Amino acid sequence: MPVILRFKGYKFFFYSNEGNPREPAHIHVRNAEAEAKFWLAPQISLAQNDGFNAKELRELLDFIHEHSRILLEAWNDYFS
Repeated sequence: MPVILRFKGYKFFFYSNEGNPREPAHIHVRNAEAEAKFWLAPQISLAQNDGFNAKELRELLDFIHEHSRILLEAWNDYFS
């Protein structure tokens, strides 16, 4: 489970085995109470949410938009 970034107690990561066939680029985000999954391509969007409130999701989406290049590069480096 490579952790790519950390921000305000959130871990941004992907699982080393993302399935076969592999899903499109995405990132998982977790803190002590919740976890969510966001698609990175073709556009950044929420894929699933288990426990984050609307304010947290907005903050996470903003952070992912700001760091999308780093997150996509990490995905491509790891899975290519």
